Amino acid sequence: MKHIILAFTYAAFLAPLPAMGQSIEKKWTLQECIDYALANNISLKKNQMQKLSAKEDVEQSKAQLLPSLSASTNQNIIYRPFIASGQSTVANGYVQSSVDKVYYSGSYSVSANWTVWNGNRNKNTIKYNELLAEQAEVDSMSTARNIEERIVQLYVQILYTNEAITVNEQSLASSKLNEQRGKTMVEVGKMSKADLAQLTAQRAQDEYNLAATKAQVKNYKYQLKQLLELTDATGFDIVIPEFSDALALEAIPELNTVYVQALENRPEIKSALLAIESSEVNLDIAKAQKSPTVGVSGGVGTNTTSMSDTGWGRQMKTNLDFSVGATVSIPILDNRQTKTAINKAKIQRESYLLDLKDKQKTLFNTIESYWIDATTNQSKFKYAQEATRSQETSYELLSEQFRLGLKNIIELMTGKTNLVQAQQNELESKYLTIYNIYMLKYYQR
Repeated sequence: MKHIILAFTYAAFLAPLPAMGQSIEKKWTLQECIDYALANNISLKKNQMQKLSAKEDVEQSKAQLLPSLSASTNQNIIYRPFIASGQSTVANGYVQSSVDKVYYSGSYSVSANWTVWNGNRNKNTIKYNELLAEQAEVDSMSTARNIEERIVQLYVQILYTNEAITVNEQSLASSKLNEQRGKTMVEVGKMSKADLAQLTAQRAQDEYNLAATKAQVKNYKYQLKQLLELTDATGFDIVIPEFSDALALEAIPELNTVYVQALENRPEIKSALLAIESSEVNLDIAKAQKSPTVGVSGGVGTNTTSMSDTGWGRQMKTNLDFSVGATVSIPILDNRQTKTAINKAKIQRESYLLDLKDKQKTLFNTIESYWIDATTNQSKFKYAQEATRSQETSYELLSEQFRLGLKNIIELMTGKTNLVQAQQNELESKYLTIYNIYMLKYYQR
């Protein structure tokens, strides 16, 4: 589905693959992940089967408008061991004065039946099945949308966590430098071993944080690989583009505008509306059970027997008969079946109306959540940028003062912790803003 790519205006997501000489491992862009998932996801393939089944129901209901035609033959060999002499019998409508103990008879017929009128049930059944087929198509689109959204979510989580690795690596490098400085200061008697132990513990904690973040990236990649139905043992990685801060500072779509457009475009809303429409047709089908059913029928048949001296072909001709008839069935008492069917159809319609309201409410809550997160994190990002710059300057001064012996170990570690926290806050608010702005734009399409 190309709409998700068109909606995603951030060109960084569509960055090209690296040159062959740079890496032999395939790296997936967002578009490649989506295209591959839509072609291979098992849930989507199951939905395709449901769509095909629904289309078969449509064709079957259309065929009910046509007459049915059938041919039949009945071949019998009869054995009567105790036949009295001179006895007569009737075979195929003819009196036979001489009866064999073993004789053969056969009948041949072609018949046609056509329902002329049944309260318009046949035509309404076609309409009902067509609505179900359309609903199956829309449900497939809804599944595809959910898969796309999950892919985008995992993709952004990988990008965010990958940058968090860089922050943790920088923090670890700083901790190693501080630990080395501490060892030097212990040697010259300017620091106690207890203070050095704190620096060592911080370095170890940073190593742990780095390992945990790398493990988190692997987990997100594993989830994305599962979503793509990739079962081979080859490595899986994605293109890691760079996001500019401007992407997190662009205008946020207006809440009501997004919701109105989503009501027109979202497949789950279309599915709910189709369900209501199909329930109305189903109600008409139930009411039609009160109407008479008019049908016509016709047939042609003949028979043969071995007890006749006439040849087989002659018997086929002389015994040939034609028939035509009409049937009118008027329901009088049906043990409340029609009334029950009508009441159930009404109940189903009310249930679908409630489903529509529930889906509209869920859609609004989802969009509102994206909008609140976008506005909140955009504000956080603006302040986080200032906080990071301030903490970077502060930590540089603390490091120099610590080297000169003007600041103690507690002040240095506190400054470093504040810097790392500021960097993580900036990173988190940046990616959350970009993700939520994208989702708002996605719901507009």
